[in-house]
Amino acid sequence: MSQRQEPRPAGQQQLAEELQALGWYHDNLTRHAAEALLLSNGQDGSYLLRKSNEKEGLYSLSVRGKDSVKHFHVEHTGTTFKFGFNEFSNLKELVMHFANQPLIGSETGTLIVLKHPYPRKVEEPSIYESVRVHTAMQTGKTENDLVPNAPSLGTKEGYLIKQGKIVKNWKTRWFTLHRNELKYFKDQTATEPIRALDLTECSAVQFDYSQERVNCFCLVFPLRTYYLCAKTGIEADEWIKILRWKLDVISQRL
Repeated sequence: MSQRQEPRPAGQQQLAEELQALGWYHDNLTRHAAEALLLSNGQDGSYLLRKSNEKEGLYSLSVRGKDSVKHFHVEHTGTTFKFGFNEFSNLKELVMHFANQPLIGSETGTLIVLKHPYPRKVEEPSIYESVRVHTAMQTGKTENDLVPNAPSLGTKEGYLIKQGKIVKNWKTRWFTLHRNELKYFKDQTATEPIRALDLTECSAVQFDYSQERVNCFCLVFPLRTYYLCAKTGIEADEWIKILRWKLDVISQRL
């Protein structure tokens, strides 16, 4: 016989409804997953709210400034939301307040204001290889330790075969896609990239059938078109999907 669930008190029910109504509230997102999402897909002033595991009624506001993410406690007292020495009647009031005055200064001296709510639902390509989160490398943990239930991240890496610029030979290179940069390295163990391509300058990504190889696609830049080949058609399609999604996001911000 199933156990009957006790109804939530009216105050808790109202709070739950208020939180769910916020498109930028991420209920069970971990600290590391929040950092990975904001660093991979956000921009300066991107923010989200998540539940803190420290105690009941405590939440964390994660905010990106330059190349780091800051986390701030927001406490629900039962009637108000406390943020430092400030109290607000609701979360929208809090955001409005810090949209007009700096939240904190970053290490670089840049003042952080709340500009871009990071949505709970993000349209991203559905096919991803395993990703490597920067925090995993810093802590020595695996991605699964850090973000077991995180949404898919706009990050990708893997080997592709690249055509040379002058001598049109083909060489296998290790590629990493992070934020708006596509870097390629001599191999997976190399620490310094051969080149970093700024996707804000890329005008198109498409399958290419002009080469004598299969599973090829190209990236069109003002001064050069890069020709790349994957091992399989599925892998080439994955790269094209995520790169096109990146270009769409970039165009929406311009």
